[in-house]
Amino acid sequence: MGEDGAVTSAPQRPEGPFPAPRLIATDLDGTLLRDDKSVSPRTVAALAAAEEAGIEVFFVTGRPARWMDVVSDHVHGHGLAICANGAAVVDLHAGREFVRVRALARATALTVVETLRAAVPGTSFAVETTDGINYEPAYPPFFQDPGATVATAEKLLREEEDGSAAPVLKLLAHHAELSPDEFLAQARTAAGAYASITRSSPTALLEISGLGVSKASTLELCCAERGISPAEVVAFGDMPNDIEMLRWAGTSYAMGNAHPDVLAAASGRTVANDEDGVAVVIERILAERTVRGESA
Repeated sequence: MGEDGAVTSAPQRPEGPFPAPRLIATDLDGTLLRDDKSVSPRTVAALAAAEEAGIEVFFVTGRPARWMDVVSDHVHGHGLAICANGAAVVDLHAGREFVRVRALARATALTVVETLRAAVPGTSFAVETTDGINYEPAYPPFFQDPGATVATAEKLLREEEDGSAAPVLKLLAHHAELSPDEFLAQARTAAGAYASITRSSPTALLEISGLGVSKASTLELCCAERGISPAEVVAFGDMPNDIEMLRWAGTSYAMGNAHPDVLAAASGRTVANDEDGVAVVIERILAERTVRGESA
C-alpha cells in the first residue's frame, strides 16, 4: 500500500541475517495479503511450514476482529490474532472471541474529539467498539455496516456512561483535504498526550488508541506470556502503524511497497506484498534452519 510518491524498489532478495526465531509477527493489508486481499498459495504454504517447524505465527493488524475471515483458515496452533492495532487479542479458533481488550476510555476519546475539532477543523469521526463501528454523518463509511449508528462522536461516546456500553477499541478520524502524513503530524501535536495516534490507510484516516496501546506493546505482552524475547521475533509491516512493532522485534522487514518511514525503521527489507515478500523470508529462514540442522 505504498504512497507519497514513488517507493524505492526493493532488492530481489531480502536483506539481513536470518536468526532462529520462535515467533513471526506479520501485518496483513499491504504485507501478508496481496493487493486483492487474498493470501497466495505460496504464503499459505510458508505459514504452515513455519508452524510445522515450531515457529508461532501471530497476525498483527489494524483490522477489527470482524474482518479476520480472510486469514482465519490459516491460523494454526494458538489461534490468536492481535487486532485493532493492539487494542484486542482475539481467538480465531473460537469464533473471534475477545481474550484481551485494551480499551480507549470514553472520557479520553471525548477529549481527543474535542481537541482535534479545535486544532484540525473538518475532522470527522467514527467509533470502533467490540460490538462494531458507529460513525458521524460526515465520516465516509468505507465499509458499509447496516447495523451502524450514525450520530455525532460526542453522542456516541457519551451513551451508556454507566459502564454498560461496549468497550471502545479505537477512534477513527478522517480529513477530506489534508494529506495523510500532514494530518497525522497535526493530530499527534494536538492530541498525542492523550492517546496513541497512527495510520495505515492511503487516505487521511487516523487510528487512535489508548495511550501506550500499539501493535508492539500488545505483541510484547503476548510474547512475555510465552517466554519469548524480542530477539526471537521476526516482524513484517508496511505502514506507520507497524513502525513500533518493527523497531521492537529483534529482526524486522519492511515490504518493498512500504511507506518511507517504515523502510527507515525496519532492520531489513523484502519484496512487495504482491511478490509474496513474507513468504520469501520465511522460506529462507526455514532453509537456513535445515542447513544448520535445527529442528523445533
